[in-house]
Amino acid sequence: MGGPLIDSQAAEWLDLLLRWLHITTGAAWIGTSFYFNWLNNHVRAPDEARPGVAGELWAVHGGAFYQVSKFAVAPERLPRTLHWFKWEAYFTWISGFCLLVLIYYLGGDAWLLDLGAPSLSKPAAVGLGIGTLVVGWFVYDALCRSPLVTRPVLFAAVCFALAAGVALLLTRYLGSRAAYIHVGAMLGTLMAANVFRVIIPGQRVMVDAMSRGAEPDPRPGLDGARRSLHNNYMTLPVLFIMVSNHYPMTYGHTWNWAILTALALIGAGVRHWFNLRGQGRRNAWILPAAAVASVALALAAETGRRSGRATAAGPVVGATDVAWSEVQGIVAARCVTCHSAAPASPLFADPPAGVTFDSRLEVEARLAGILATAVESRVMPLGNLTGMTDEERVRLGAWIRSRLAE
Repeated sequence: MGGPLIDSQAAEWLDLLLRWLHITTGAAWIGTSFYFNWLNNHVRAPDEARPGVAGELWAVHGGAFYQVSKFAVAPERLPRTLHWFKWEAYFTWISGFCLLVLIYYLGGDAWLLDLGAPSLSKPAAVGLGIGTLVVGWFVYDALCRSPLVTRPVLFAAVCFALAAGVALLLTRYLGSRAAYIHVGAMLGTLMAANVFRVIIPGQRVMVDAMSRGAEPDPRPGLDGARRSLHNNYMTLPVLFIMVSNHYPMTYGHTWNWAILTALALIGAGVRHWFNLRGQGRRNAWILPAAAVASVALALAAETGRRSGRATAAGPVVGATDVAWSEVQGIVAARCVTCHSAAPASPLFADPPAGVTFDSRLEVEARLAGILATAVESRVMPLGNLTGMTDEERVRLGAWIRSRLAE
């Protein structure tokens, strides 16, 4: 398996700068998405009818009062200054795609693939990842242009089923973290392409018509509004995926694809509650249902994890059967390659997250974390680059549990 195609120290600085840009522009994009959908849901018929005005809203913020008017199609004439919202979306996608390339495509194979199990070659895995983004957009765009889009519930169900299928496919052929990130990248691509291919062009058509003194066609605006609403529902699932690498009990689970789709559905449901609430339609059951579903998902995932680990572990290993000397050998062979003050792995110039296992004291300081990542979820070592065996995980887990029980 290949190593990284870029120096690890340079990669870390590029990672920092790109991630900072990604978070900054992403916050701006999601903020405008949330605000304008909130605005659309809260505008009401004006107290005094005005030509072309469909609704208005009064707000107070930062010590000032604001009056916002929403036109049914467009004002009678173009204002001198017209603000557009597009660069937030473009730079969020560009920076996110650059991160995808830097970490998963130019980084070592362990980031993209599970090296401990039969998998694709690195070029095939890269092709699958990029193909998911491209094909995902064309399939989604075709559905949006079909009669199905006029039936929102059925449209959402079909799109959700297709996204779940993509999650299942990717978790079978890519490393678990890479699979999650590529699902998020696909959704982010749909969102950015909606802005680039539909929303902004539609707005330009309307503005150009007004510049010529013609009556603007309302259809591009309605299509853009629909795509903007789709983006709004995808934001919370994408936000979860952005932070998912901190929660190995999700992507490291045997049913990781199902957990991802369930959490995405819960996130979309929460977003739906906010949208309905803004329209004055108080569906009080949605948030409690989302909370119950979250707890049920956590319990089901934990039950499945324990059952799966018990089956895979075989005979129970007693704590007294495992000595520190054996654990030390496992850690030295499987973990210290990366988690050392001087990592031997070409993937890291410094120990990941500053975690080192050069001494027993350092190992015992992180027993719960090692148990969760190396024994229970098995997401460590990264891509199983060092080839930790099932027996080693069982014996390491037995020793850790004995130490935690003391």
